[in-house]
Parts: sequence; structure tokens; C-alpha cells
Amino acid sequence: MKFGNYRTLIVLTFAQCFGQTAAPILVLLGGIVGAKIAPSIDWATLPIAIQIAGIAFATIPASYLMSKVGRKAGFLAGTALAIFATLFAAWGIYQQSFALFCIASFLIGNYIAFLQQFRFAVAESVPNEQIPKSLSFLMLAGIVAALLGPEVARRFSVIEGLPDYVGSFLGLAAMLTVSFLILLLFYRETLIETRDQTSAVRPLGKIFRQPPLILAIASAAVGYSVMSLIMTATPLSMHEMDHHSLDDTTRVIQGHILAMYVPSFFSGFLISWLGVQRIIQAGLALMVICILIGWGQPDFINYWGTLVFLGVGWNFLFLGGTTLLTQSYRSSERFKVQAVNDFLVFGLQAIGSLSAGILLASIGWGGVMVFALPLLLLLVPVIFYFGRSTA
Repeated sequence: MKFGNYRTLIVLTFAQCFGQTAAPILVLLGGIVGAKIAPSIDWATLPIAIQIAGIAFATIPASYLMSKVGRKAGFLAGTALAIFATLFAAWGIYQQSFALFCIASFLIGNYIAFLQQFRFAVAESVPNEQIPKSLSFLMLAGIVAALLGPEVARRFSVIEGLPDYVGSFLGLAAMLTVSFLILLLFYRETLIETRDQTSAVRPLGKIFRQPPLILAIASAAVGYSVMSLIMTATPLSMHEMDHHSLDDTTRVIQGHILAMYVPSFFSGFLISWLGVQRIIQAGLALMVICILIGWGQPDFINYWGTLVFLGVGWNFLFLGGTTLLTQSYRSSERFKVQAVNDFLVFGLQAIGSLSAGILLASIGWGGVMVFALPLLLLLVPVIFYFGRSTA
């Protein structure tokens, strides 16, 4: 394996190690900060939901921008926006302004839409048969982010002379600056093969009627919406309602994010060996198990077990869906299909996240579990339809 052939994968993996810390820090602290400065506890998880809405809002603009100016300029612009947004979040907490913090969360979500394009840049830079393994390798950056992000948030949560958690977002700005420098100094544009550019671009209706593409979007959307619903509710339920310590809450979130990405050591190989459909089925089964564990007592081990199974299930659903997605469009159609896919996936994720605070306040942690189950069952007929189409 030559370094030059995998330069994009290696550079983006290192950049994502630092850039992806934005998500776990906001997941850990969004609800906690919200509970302190929001006008009502019902709105505590709104910053996390707004962040995810920011992802959905920016998916199409991010894809369009990169189609015009290239991946590198788009990645740099998105990361610069994130650095500004984290400083703005720190200012919002300092001012005890819930509105400013929510605006900053939305802008951080805009950045994550750019970060999500890393996986497409990697898929475009390697041979087709290497896509599952390469995407798995890229997702390993989440392990570093899972350890680094919450640790930065915790260690800098209390700084003398500043309100709690201002330092956490200043630390995040430093992490994002490292990511920006890696992209600036080492990332190079990938030349896309143009063998199918002369083919007519198919109508969107025809593209999105393909069974593989339907399953790709459904598995990622269900995985993300259920994961976001439960993950968003966890810190608020653990720390504010069940009075677990911030250290215990941090361990659960770290365990969850590790569970999201540690399977990437082998999930790409499993896709190549067992096939995408079986991996998606396994992901669905793991998420059902997560809900069964979540119905137990609100002890540390229940929270931890729920979030670990949730993370592994998400990994299988998301990686399986992304692999199918990259096989469902021509290179001339890639920006359009990628934009629509991410808009649908992260739009549904935003709904899941926004529902978390409302469900938690009205019917409690058990209600969150009950609400998640029908969402998972929606995936069953889609898997069956895909299986019939490939039989």
C-alpha cells in the first residue's frame, strides 16, 4: 500500500480526530449548560437539537459549495466557522445568554455538516473495493474524539474567574484550530475519475427509487434519529434528574462514543465478508437490545449498557448505509445525492434530538425508550424490500 494512494484517508483521519471533538463536547454539556441558563428545564436539550438542525440546514449548502470551490476550500471554511462558533458559545455562557448559546450550537452544527463530507472525500479517493475498510478506518477518529473531547470539557469546565464550562469551549476552539492546520498544510484535492461524466445525469426520482439507496438512507436515518434521541436525553436524565455525578455522566458519554467507533476496527471487514444487509440487520438488533436495557433501573450500569449497545448499533447502521450510498450514484451525481441523503438523515436526527427534552420532561426516561422502538421497527420492511430486490 503506497502512502500516496491513501493520503486523503490518512490526513482526514487525523483532522477528524480533533474536529470531531465538537460533537461529544456539545452532547455532554449542551443539556447541562441548558439546564443552568435556559428559561425552563423543558428547553434544556434545545442547544443539542439546534446543533443537529444546523447540520441538516447546512448539508445542501456545504455540498453545493464544495462542488463549486472544491473539498479543501470547503473544509477550511467549515472549520473556520466552527472556531468562531465555539468562541461564541463561550461568550454566550459567560453572558448567561441561552439565546447566544443556541446560536453558537446552530453554527457548530453547520460545521459538522462539512465534517460529514469527509467520508465522501475518502470514498472518492480509494478504489471501490476499499471503500468499506477505508470508511471504517476514518471512523476510528471517533475513538480519539470520544476520549479527547469529554476530557477537555471536564478538565477545563472550572476555570478561576470564569463561569463554569466557558473553559470547555475555549478548549474546543484549540482542538478545532489543530484540525484547521492539518487541513491547511497536508490536505490535497482528489482528482475524480470522469469515466461516467458524459452519461446523462438521471432524474432524482429515478435515482432515489433504487432499493439500495432507499435502504442506505433509511438505515442511516433510523440509526441517527434513535441514537440522537437517546444520547441527547442521557446527560440531562443522568446528571440533572437522577443526580449521577458529572464524572459518571462523562464516563457514560465516553463509553457511548467509543462504542460508536471502536467497532470500526472490524465492521468494514465484516461488510466485505458478510455483506451490507446482514450488518444492517445486526445493527437493528443491537439497538433493540439497547432499548431493553434502558427500561431497567436508572443506575449507572443501565445507562452505560444502554449507551454502549446504542453506539455499536449505530456504527453498523451508519457504516452499512454509507457503503450502500456510495454504490448508488454516478460520480457526476455525487454532490446532489450526498446533499439529499445528509439533509434527510440529519433532518430526522434533529427531530429525534428535539423530542428528547420534551419526552424526558413529560414522560421520563422510560418514555424515551418507548418512543424509540417504533422508529426502529420502521426499518424492518425496508430491509425486507431490499432483500427481495436482490434475491
